[in-house]
Amino acid sequence: EDLNDHDDLRKDSTLALLVGKRDLTGEQRVRKQDRGNPLAASSTLNRLELGLPESATSDRYKRIAADSDAMDRLLVDLFLESYRKPPQEIWLDLDATDDPLHGQQEGRFFHGYYRCYCYLPLYIFSGEHLLCARLRTADKDASSGSVDELQRIVGQIRARWPKTRIIIRADSGFCRDAIMAWCETNDVGYVLGLARNKRLQRALGKEMEAARLACERTGEAARCFRDFRYRTRKSWSCERRVIGKAEYLPGKANPRFVVTNLSPRDADAQHLYEDLYCARGEMEKFIGNEFSRKPRRGEAQGCAEQNRIKEQQLGLFADRTSSATLRANQLRLYFSS
Repeated sequence: EDLNDHDDLRKDSTLALLVGKRDLTGEQRVRKQDRGNPLAASSTLNRLELGLPESATSDRYKRIAADSDAMDRLLVDLFLESYRKPPQEIWLDLDATDDPLHGQQEGRFFHGYYRCYCYLPLYIFSGEHLLCARLRTADKDASSGSVDELQRIVGQIRARWPKTRIIIRADSGFCRDAIMAWCETNDVGYVLGLARNKRLQRALGKEMEAARLACERTGEAARCFRDFRYRTRKSWSCERRVIGKAEYLPGKANPRFVVTNLSPRDADAQHLYEDLYCARGEMEKFIGNEFSRKPRRGEAQGCAEQNRIKEQQLGLFADRTSSATLRANQLRLYFSS
């Protein structure tokens, strides 16, 4: 997870075999101090972190530069190659998280929600596959850059799978008109959380009262749904379909909302919320037109993309962004990805 680990790992013949080295023991290295080490040392990788494509050919010490566009494409290619045949439908889950900083890294910014200096990386997953890991400074909206990444990823997927239906899913931090309008223009479905407000809560008034009465009668949580059309006063460019979940827990109201461009024929209100939106818990994998795992109704309030992010940060050390520059830290994020 840090560059100095490579000074031990560079001796590993199995790793040398996996990356295509012929000299698996390093005994044929030209320099005496490199013999016995088939792989690169931390100094070489440090040059890769610091090297710039525009100057690498003329720089004496930093002649290696990372091709970030190629690494972006690689993540999507690995996803595409994991399927024997194109699926009929895939879901892309978007999320942002904090990457705490403990130094004076480039782009360091204090984030009020996370209460720390951090980066704010954007992740896009499909099931267990990571399709995008974009390091961003924390002075941005959670959805910043999402349209650019979706345009790139969806274009790459459709070049290989032109008939596959694509649907994106995310929480209310990504409920932005630019994202929804792009999806509508490019025939991409979306199911996004929608932050509640007084107008939405009024629209759900009758259903909330019915849920409250049912909860008081049974002593257990009760919920019902409303499917309606809605438009914000200023921020949305058009009217859209909104699903309201009217839920009452013992002693507590819990209304929630999602916005979608899926039609009622695709999914009714309850199915769309409980089985599709809440399936962020453990995201579906499609084989043909069937789920290989269907979530139980109302299951999966914990987010699957959060599970993948925990694997990324806790298991693969994606939060070791301790280099001085944003570009170098993006490279570290690529490696863990």
